[in-house]
Amino acid sequence: MTRRVPRPLDDESRTLFAAAVADAVPLVVERVHHEPPPPPAIPRQRLRDERAALGDSLADVDPLDLALEGGDEAAWLKPGMASKVLKDLRRGHWVVQAHLDLHGMVRDEARHAVAAFLADCLAQDRRCVRIVHGKGLGSPGRVPVLKRLVLGWLAQRQEVLAYCQARSVEGGAGAVLVLLQGRR
Repeated sequence: MTRRVPRPLDDESRTLFAAAVADAVPLVVERVHHEPPPPPAIPRQRLRDERAALGDSLADVDPLDLALEGGDEAAWLKPGMASKVLKDLRRGHWVVQAHLDLHGMVRDEARHAVAAFLADCLAQDRRCVRIVHGKGLGSPGRVPVLKRLVLGWLAQRQEVLAYCQARSVEGGAGAVLVLLQGRR
C-alpha cells in the first residue's frame, strides 16, 4: 500500500474551504478524567538530613568537653576573646540586666526557656544576664542535671561570649553569669 502525500492547497482552495465551514460551530468535548493527580513528591532524604541537623544542633554537649577553669567552678570563654573579659565577668564588673530562673523545669522546658530568654535579651540589647539553674538538691542523687545542660547549651550559642559561675551573693554554684554580644 502506497501512502499518499497530501499536496499543499492553493489560495483558491483555501478560500472555498473557509466559505464552506464559515457557519460551523466547534464541538464541545467534555472528557472526564478519572485518574487522580499524582501526589506531590516527598523529599524524604532532605527531611532526614534536616532532622539529623536539628538533632545535632540540640544535642547536649558533654560536660567533659567544656573547659572548666579554677577547679569545679564553671567558666567558658569564646575562642578569640581576651581573657580579661572572663576576669571582669567573674569580678562583677558587669551589671546583671536580666535573670531567668529554671527551678522546677524539665530538660525540654529549660532548653526552650533559655533560648527564648537569650533571644529576648539580644532584642533588648542586654549584655550581662544571670541564669539560675539550681544546685540539684531536688534531683535524684542530688546531681545538678540542669547545670550541666545549661552550660552545654550556652557554649553552643553564637551570641554567648563568656560565662562563669555566679558569685555566692548571686546564687553561687546554682547560677551562671552570661555575657552576650552587643548589637552591631
